[in-house]
Amino acid sequence: MLIQASNLKKYYKKVKAVDDIDIEVREGEILGILGPNGAGKSTTISMLSSLIKPDGGKICFKGTDISKDPGVIRKTLGIVPQDVALYPDLSALENLKFFGRLYRLRGEELDGRIEEVLDLLGLNGRARDRIKHYSGGMKRRVNIGAALLHHPEILIMDEPTVGIDPQSRNHILETVKQLNSKGITIIYTSHYMEEVEFLCDRIYVMDHGRIIASGTKEELKALISKDETIEMQVDRADERFTAKLKGLIDVKHVDENGDRITIISNKNSGILSRIFEAALENGVNLKSIQIKVPTLEDVFLYLTGRGLRD
Repeated sequence: MLIQASNLKKYYKKVKAVDDIDIEVREGEILGILGPNGAGKSTTISMLSSLIKPDGGKICFKGTDISKDPGVIRKTLGIVPQDVALYPDLSALENLKFFGRLYRLRGEELDGRIEEVLDLLGLNGRARDRIKHYSGGMKRRVNIGAALLHHPEILIMDEPTVGIDPQSRNHILETVKQLNSKGITIIYTSHYMEEVEFLCDRIYVMDHGRIIASGTKEELKALISKDETIEMQVDRADERFTAKLKGLIDVKHVDENGDRITIISNKNSGILSRIFEAALENGVNLKSIQIKVPTLEDVFLYLTGRGLRD
């Protein structure tokens, strides 16, 4: 096992940021940590990378307790923080040279690595522009480049696509796949279930500082294999209609987001006819309705009773 964390805890006064969790990271995988904002994802990876000390539990890297020897893991890590950590008045090239020297890279070796990283990230043509003139997505890509200069064995990425344009987001996701294909183990945190579903081999689902489920995406979806997800759009929000849906037999969860309603119910329960009846009774017009293949968002709704972004 590459990283083994057991009974991990971190408290901030009375807040249990991470509450007695176990995590395994296997060599060569993309491990996803999925959860809403405030779930404890960033605190967890900060402990795994030895940046903060846990209040309880143990973290081992290849069998060595990192609390006794944090250097054993630090030299293998590349870390992409949630907030962009670059000097805005320097160019991308100057930023990468600065961070490369921190990794003790010099001369032709450093120049070669910077060229490789800029090529990987598609930024060769803008390398000499100041960071403050970059878009949010381009800044994120340079941030990733800084973490790759020293050929890390493990890359930790904390919400790397927050607040960026779709094109940069897709570029980053494809880059993650490419890096993993070259043998880099990746720990990827996100509250975007579609990213985790696209990228990750195994997934830990976090909420309120705890691991509430873990496994491959197929294993997680199997948790609701006896259920079906029904998504509908209505002409207007109506509390009476929503209350009626929650009271139907076989309905397990109802999530309302404006004019869109998601229901998780038992499969083959004949619930569609009762939904139509409830809509008719309450004067609600159903604009669309569909039965969906389960997603990780549905799993989270099933486990917690709320959506990932609530």
